[in-house]
Amino acid sequence: MRLSLLAIGRDRAGPESDLFNRYAVRINPRLELIALADGVGSPAEIKNREATALLGRIKPSHHVIALDSGGVAPDTLGLAAQMGQWREAGRDCAFIIGGAEGLAQSILDRADLVLSLGRLTLPHMLARVILAEQLYRAQSILAGHPYHRAGRP
Repeated sequence: MRLSLLAIGRDRAGPESDLFNRYAVRINPRLELIALADGVGSPAEIKNREATALLGRIKPSHHVIALDSGGVAPDTLGLAAQMGQWREAGRDCAFIIGGAEGLAQSILDRADLVLSLGRLTLPHMLARVILAEQLYRAQSILAGHPYHRAGRP
């Protein structure tokens, strides 16, 4: 199973990118980042252009997980269980983070799962970091590694 993150917005050097890479390389296999350019135009045009770019990078065989505040918000153990199911299915997973205008309905319709990182609005570079850390944590839980301390609130 391969994991990729398709994200709108360039991957700029800086602390957020460094932190993303810190977790991405710990995930086995490595979480691959595919950064796509921001759309231009009116908000509707931006969403449509970004959706076209994202859909162009998704394979029919991908299990697509779109990140959107309206999605399901599992706890960490729930995400780990979900990751275990993805592994068992053996399908490549493509996580999608949209741009400032959010994701077009066509992306949400294509998604096998719409996942929320919470109800707070996050900068997109930070959402990348949080997703990578949570995927690493989920993988650690599945491997029985002590990184996650379930007994702590």
